[in-house]
Parts: sequence; C-alpha cells; structure tokens
Amino acid sequence: MIDVVLKKGKEKAVLHKHPWVFSGAIDNVKGKPANGDIIRLLDSKKDFLAYGFYNDQSRVAVRLLEWDENTPVDDNWFRDKIRTSVAGRAHILADGTTDTCRLIFSESDYLPGLIVDKYADHLAVQVLTSGMQNVMPVIIDELKALLNPASIFDKSDATSRQHEGLETTNVLLAGNQPPELVYVKENGISYGINIAEGQKSGFYCDQRYNRELLASYAKGKKVLDCFCYTGGFTLNAIKHGAASVTSVDSSALALETLEKNIELNNYGGGMQHNGFKSDVNVQLRKFRDEGEKFDIIVLDPPKYAPSRSALDRASRAYKDLNRLGMQLLNSGGLLATFSCSGAMDMETFKQVLAWAALDAGKQVQFIYQFHQPEDHPVRASFPEGEYLKGLLCRVW
Repeated sequence: MIDVVLKKGKEKAVLHKHPWVFSGAIDNVKGKPANGDIIRLLDSKKDFLAYGFYNDQSRVAVRLLEWDENTPVDDNWFRDKIRTSVAGRAHILADGTTDTCRLIFSESDYLPGLIVDKYADHLAVQVLTSGMQNVMPVIIDELKALLNPASIFDKSDATSRQHEGLETTNVLLAGNQPPELVYVKENGISYGINIAEGQKSGFYCDQRYNRELLASYAKGKKVLDCFCYTGGFTLNAIKHGAASVTSVDSSALALETLEKNIELNNYGGGMQHNGFKSDVNVQLRKFRDEGEKFDIIVLDPPKYAPSRSALDRASRAYKDLNRLGMQLLNSGGLLATFSCSGAMDMETFKQVLAWAALDAGKQVQFIYQFHQPEDHPVRASFPEGEYLKGLLCRVW
C-alpha cells in the first residue's frame, strides 16, 4: 500500500477524525497511486494516521476511511458499513406510512462519496468519488443481498464528479428499468417520482419531518409553496386542510408530476390549487404587484452557495427572496424559509433574514428551527454534513 505523508503540523484535523485531507497539506507521496486507490496516510514522523481514498485531481486529495491500522479496508469493511447504515434507518420504514428515505449519506455514514436513496422497492445511488467508484461492484452486491431491490439506478450526474476525474452517468446498474413513475409513500402521502429524469436522485426526502410539521399550521390557510418541485409541502398542506395552495416551480415536469400526485391522493375536491410554471422571484414580484396575500409561504430554493466563496452573493439572493416573501404575507403570517447550502450556517442565515425584514419593513419572530432528518445524520467530526437548515418565522 502506498504511503502519503503529511507536512509537519498538518495532522490535527486527521487526529480529530475529520475525513478530508486537502492537497496543500501533503508533503510527498511514496509511489504513484492511481486515483481512487486506498493509501496509508502518515504524519511527518512517518507514524500511521489513517487509511483513505487518494485522488490527485481533487482539492480533497485524500478522503479518510479508517483510523485503526489493524483494521483492513477490504470488501468486508465496506459491506459492514453498508449493513450498519441500512439497519440504522429500519425504524423509519417500520410502520408502513413511509417507504422512502436516505439509506447511506456519504461521509456522515463513513462512506465518502456514496449516497443511496430508497424509493419503495427501488434504489437510486450517487457516486461522487473515484475511490467509491472503484468499489461499486461490492456496494451493488451488498445492496442486492440486503434489500433485493427491483432496480438499482445510478444517478451520478453531479458536476462535482469532474473534480474527481469522473464522467457523469445516468444508467441502470441492477434489476429492471424502473417505470416512468415509481410510487412511494411519505407521511402517509403517495408520490409518483421519476428516478431516471428527476432532480438529484429523484425526490427530496430530507424535508420529510419539516413538511409534516409545517402542515400542522395549514388548516384553513392560504398557502404559497415556492420551488415546490413535485409537491412535498403542497400535498402535506392539502392533507391537513389548507383552504388553498399555490405552487410555483420553473420545471414543467415537476408541476405535471405534482398534478398527478394530487390526483393520486384524491386531493382534488373542495380545495383550490393553482400551479405556476415560473421563475420564483419573477412570480413573487407579480403576486406583489397584483396585491396577493398569503397566510403561509414556503421558500425552499436550490443551493445558492455551493462554496464559501459564493456566500456573499448567495446571502444577497437569500435576502431578496425572503424580502419578497415577507411582503406577501398577511400580518402574523408564517414564513418557512430554508437553505440547503452547507456554506450558509444558521447564524448567518438568521442575520440574512433580519436584513430582509428590515428592507421589507417587517418585524420577524423565529419560532422554530428546521433541520435535516435522522437519515441525513451529521457526524460529530464532519460538521460539513449539516447542510439543510430552515426557520419558521412569524411576520408582522
């Protein structure tokens, strides 16, 4: 096994079990490892630190796996991590009201670069590192043995794969091609999702508990769901008795699927639903100019800050978006606003909302903090795994 040696004084994060080693921390490499090979990481005194995946094309040159020198990182090591991750989610699926969740969450489950989502009898995987790409035959074999899925579909179409020297891919790995719509349940609500063509791995299961909590306020209310995708917040609001729901998204396919989901759950009668295919910021300004008002507004935008270097620009975008949302609320209305940007921490997000309130001429109370659910755990030594945060705000 090839040795990668750190510069003097660069071992602190490794000793604290952080799984990333940046290229600038490396002093030398004893040999010529291929990208994705497992290497031994040594400190400047040549003492063992950890085993990890190596990639000289990536800014994160080593992704650490195991800190015990006497525990080999072999096929059984990966199989054990998969079994542990899957077992830890079993209770989420136990009562039958939900059959979709994230089974493996990359570094947070000690499998850097591997994401596996379960959609009823189907699995969608995303492989984001060259090291994990090398062990995919073992991963697929273990997932088949554990879960016997109808299909395993590779949704590794993230552009971040380019940083690892990998091409994007969107192919069937095992089983039969999934149907155009795979039907799943979350919180007792049915959804048809398009695994092959949908965003990310097909469905955003990280808002499962947040959707249900917010819907508990929806009875008799006029609700606006922005960046609605296939209707997670919309359908929960309808289920809990909203007077009307307006859904906005730029994707025609998402809105088409949302309408099918309303029909699938027999939610069509007695409640007004309007869908708008539009850029959310444009549509919010149009609602404002038309004098529209809502009781509850959901703002769940895509990632505005993919890195810390983009945080200033993203903060301005979040501020403008939330300012518009606050202006459209009835006095005392609720704003559920989210950021899925890992670079945006909660305190910065609160400050952005304070600026938005000032610009909107509103007073805001933070009454609840939203988080990602337990199938998206945050590893103590890897705080970067905490990406989803949100605030429920009462706006006056």
